[in-house]
Amino acid sequence: MGKPPKKKNLADKVRKTKTSTEIKNNPFEVKINRKKFDILGRKSKHDVGLPGVSRSKAINKRKETLLKEYKTKDKANKFIDKRFGEYDTKMDPEEKILQRFSMERQRTQDKKDMYNLNEEEELTHYGQSLSEMEKLNDMVDSDDDADEKGVLSAELTASHFGGGGLLRKKTQGEKDNGGNQRAKSRQELIEELILKSKQEKRERQNQKEESQVLTEKLDQDWKSIQGLLAHKNAPKADRLEEEDKPKLDEYDMMVRELGFEMKAQPSEKMKTPEEVAREERERLQKLEADRLRRMMGDVVEDCTKTQAHMSADDLNDGFILDGDEKPTLAYQDGKWNINKEGAKIEGDEDEGGGEGESGEEESGGEEEEEGSGEDSHSDLDSEQESEGGEEEEEEEGEKDEVPATKSQLSEEERKAQAEAAKGELPYTFKAPESYSDLKGLLQGHPADHQCIILARTQKCNHPSLAVGNKLKLQKLFGFLLEYVGELASRSPPELSTIDKMITQLYGLCQLFPEAASKAMQTTLVDSAHRMEEILEVKGRAAFPQLDMLIYLKITALLFPTSDFRHPVTTPALLYITCVCCPVMSLEDVTSGLVLCCLAVEYVSFSKRFCPELINFLLGVLHLAVQDKTSTGYSVVPPFRQNGKVSDLLVLSDPESSQTWSKKTLPLSATQTLTLTTDLDTDHYRLSAVATCMDLLKHCSSLYRELTSYSHIFQPITTLLSKHLPIKTYPAALQDLHGEILATISGSLTSRPLLVFQKKKPIPLKLFTPKIVEVLDYGKKRGNTKEEREKERLNHKYKKEFKGALREIRKDTRFLAREKLNEVMGRDAERKRKVKELFGSLATQEGEWKALKRRKNSRH
Repeated sequence: MGKPPKKKNLADKVRKTKTSTEIKNNPFEVKINRKKFDILGRKSKHDVGLPGVSRSKAINKRKETLLKEYKTKDKANKFIDKRFGEYDTKMDPEEKILQRFSMERQRTQDKKDMYNLNEEEELTHYGQSLSEMEKLNDMVDSDDDADEKGVLSAELTASHFGGGGLLRKKTQGEKDNGGNQRAKSRQELIEELILKSKQEKRERQNQKEESQVLTEKLDQDWKSIQGLLAHKNAPKADRLEEEDKPKLDEYDMMVRELGFEMKAQPSEKMKTPEEVAREERERLQKLEADRLRRMMGDVVEDCTKTQAHMSADDLNDGFILDGDEKPTLAYQDGKWNINKEGAKIEGDEDEGGGEGESGEEESGGEEEEEGSGEDSHSDLDSEQESEGGEEEEEEEGEKDEVPATKSQLSEEERKAQAEAAKGELPYTFKAPESYSDLKGLLQGHPADHQCIILARTQKCNHPSLAVGNKLKLQKLFGFLLEYVGELASRSPPELSTIDKMITQLYGLCQLFPEAASKAMQTTLVDSAHRMEEILEVKGRAAFPQLDMLIYLKITALLFPTSDFRHPVTTPALLYITCVCCPVMSLEDVTSGLVLCCLAVEYVSFSKRFCPELINFLLGVLHLAVQDKTSTGYSVVPPFRQNGKVSDLLVLSDPESSQTWSKKTLPLSATQTLTLTTDLDTDHYRLSAVATCMDLLKHCSSLYRELTSYSHIFQPITTLLSKHLPIKTYPAALQDLHGEILATISGSLTSRPLLVFQKKKPIPLKLFTPKIVEVLDYGKKRGNTKEEREKERLNHKYKKEFKGALREIRKDTRFLAREKLNEVMGRDAERKRKVKELFGSLATQEGEWKALKRRKNSRH
């Protein structure tokens, strides 16, 4: 085993402590601030000490000042007299005592009423006032023995629970035949007991009734004298009755009158499109069934009898429902007016009349009802019948639905009715599966009937009624487009029928916009391909036929033309502008002007510039110029500056303009134009020139905002002012000519052309240093004495401000450190006490276990 370690004695510890102290006090680290001489009134900053001495001094200074203030915070060691008015010499002693007494009572009252409910509110329970329920003055039924509940009389108790001894006792008043007292039998005693109990019960009931009467009388007397008592003790309800009600002003009276006026009645529920389509189909099916029965000779019963309007709240409890005798009561001129089916009874005069008069009036009213039964609530019936929006179209078909009985119709009338039913239009139609089906369905009918057939076909095959109806109606749009093209290709074209068909096309386009756009695109593509094939074969193509012009017009009606790019209208406008066909006849001029009208309609909203439109109008006016040498302008194809067909619009006789009247060009002139005389030809030429000038006027106002307006209309201005023989034209054309020149000349202002904005070129990045000449060196000082003083004060202020901030931060850190030390000290003290408690408990537990072991060992 090794030697045990040597124990360090106290001398070694002292020696080591001195050595460490000597090492810390290194003379080379001592800071000595020497001062050359003393100055009176100035604090000395030349202290001698080790590093950190100034910091310890600052900490000691804070402990002496700031720490003491923190520890004495919120601690008072003075008695302050806070009695009210104690040091107020202006208040009298009596006033001081009263104010103190009132403040004391107010303080106690506030504490006492802190959790009390408001005295003004009256509490209730199941609709009864709690104050009334506390009086315990509830009414007790006469048959209820609440007062005697659980209390039995002595005799009854003795008779039932006393072993029957009372029944065996003899009464003194009853004696037997021998003069001796006779005991009553049990039956007699029971009857006597019952009579006595009933009598007592009756007496108690009389006493209760008398007490109830007296209580009510006392309550009434109390109410009569209650008003004489203090106002505070009176209940809230009585106090409100005693108060005088304020008089209502005009505004309140008007508000109350408005409250009694008639309220708006709720209308019927709005129906969805599916419900409307279903009801319309059912109505058409019913009408078709009636027509078929009439066609077969069967009599149609009157199933559509108009019933009187009944309220939703009517109970139908045995009253006469057919009669509408509902008198209305009104107040007028101080008398009651009762209006009853046209008869007026005023005041008491008609009330004193005999029963005969009233009976006559009632009978008269019934006759009027029967006479006007068909007109009652006719607006409701008309709404139901015209719900589909085809009132005018179906009036003729519904006129024949007059009901009649079998006794009223003879055999001839029945046959006539059947023939009339055969001539009527059916009410239900199947959707056509092909174009031939549609053509067979519409052929032979006038235009109005064709529209009715199409409308009924759409209603009977609405997309919400069946799964395949959507595809059927989509096909119907294409078939209808093809049918419109056939109508336009006929000679003469049926333009009125086409005009009525556009409504049906618009309805189908709103239902199926994608299918409609695809169908119209297909039509445009087919026409463009046909024109390309003709150009490849013949080298030139003719203007589009009337059916294609109608398709272009329908496109502008069905689809928006103001979109920047649209899948239908944009190709249609390109088709119009790309038509470059030679103008060989007046029919071609008419077709070209129709295309110009369509182009103006396409660009009227978007104001898109269309140069082909301006060039074509210039070429049409060039056809009316007689002298085509040195014109000063040039025309573009399909027009020629000189040639065989360059004089199509030149008048053969200038005198023909005197008999000319302005007319619109017929669309049928695009196919065939029949002009028998030269006068008719000149008139048509003037109409074409008038149409061209109208379009030119519209274009001049449409493109007024363009920057290149003057360049666009410069050739047209030259043609109109110098070369067009306007003097030989009628006065209407001369006025139009002047308006066009005025519009163009008013807008011909010099506008700069659009150019790119000029910008300064951005130089390349250079790596050479940037040299800046510095003329003022050093810190800039003030020139005057005031400026230098101001700078000195600013510098001193900044210095003091920074020092104050620094000291505040140090004080804050010091206080935070002290607070943390307090918290840690409290925690350590608490841990020490807990540790002591656990130690004492462990000692007690050990002593108890040792004592228990000793006891067990003894046993």
